[in-house]
Amino acid sequence: MKTLVTGGAGFIGSHLAELLIAKGHEVLAVDNLTSGRLENLKGVVSHPRFKFAQADIRDPSALQPLFEGVDWVFHLAGLADIVPSIEMPAQYYSTNVSGTFNVLECARSSGVQRFLYAASSSSYGIPALYPTPESSPIQPHYPYALTKYMGEELVLHWAKVYKFPTVSLRLFNVFGTRSRTTGAYGAVFGVFLAQKLNGRPFTVVGDGTQTRDFTYVTDVAEAFLCAAQSSVSGEAMNVGSGNHYSVNRLVELLGGAVEFIPKRPGEPDCTYADVEKIKRLLGWMPRVSFEEGVRLMLERIADWKDAPVWNPSTIDRATATWFHYLGDAKP
Repeated sequence: MKTLVTGGAGFIGSHLAELLIAKGHEVLAVDNLTSGRLENLKGVVSHPRFKFAQADIRDPSALQPLFEGVDWVFHLAGLADIVPSIEMPAQYYSTNVSGTFNVLECARSSGVQRFLYAASSSSYGIPALYPTPESSPIQPHYPYALTKYMGEELVLHWAKVYKFPTVSLRLFNVFGTRSRTTGAYGAVFGVFLAQKLNGRPFTVVGDGTQTRDFTYVTDVAEAFLCAAQSSVSGEAMNVGSGNHYSVNRLVELLGGAVEFIPKRPGEPDCTYADVEKIKRLLGWMPRVSFEEGVRLMLERIADWKDAPVWNPSTIDRATATWFHYLGDAKP
């Protein structure tokens, strides 16, 4: 197949591009390089079935020519992180909502056969049920979660109205090599690996007993490929590890001292995906254990040598907006 991956130079997108090339497909990676890095694609950049185009999904005139002859579209481009989404809602809307609309319409008008969307489990907010099924209420607590869900609604609506074959995958706590090393305060792995590399204690939120459904990036790439190869359409499916793990367990595996920082409003004590639907519809199963994934990241810890090294004071300043706007969020 001729495939197009938006966000193709990013964390998940670069792993997906490698998988698609390995399976014999052609790949056009599209990225504006705001957070994606060409270095992430060094394993495929010289492959004859790989191409790269620098374009922004907010610019449909730049996008449309790239879709000619494309069979599968994997839409992974978007803005992430909580605090920047609170501070810059217009940018998040234009990228995650309007940008998704642009990619959808370019794909539909070009006769694309399959459209796969990267949704976010953050749209569930603080669920009442664990493991959390797809039928759980959507209750986003911040603009990032809201805009990712609005993008999903577009994708599923296009399947319903235009009979356009789409699938939305709700990703849970994806981790692995090539995860972002710069930018805003965010995912725990990037924070902890930079701290470990610099001999600083791990800044553990709350008491560290909160658990997350850490899902390894290559398993996520496999889920996207399974969705593309299927005939399923108009469905949203969770992608998770089938388990959940405490932050204290992560600290134990990484090894190092700890200092505790205040618990944050609007964060669930647990994320844990019910993955029965994706197993049933796609036959997908996670393969990489949490322990193996942590080991693989430690082998590449040098990748975080230029990452910001967070401490309680800098985290406090970086998350002030979070506490200000989400302080009344229900626990």
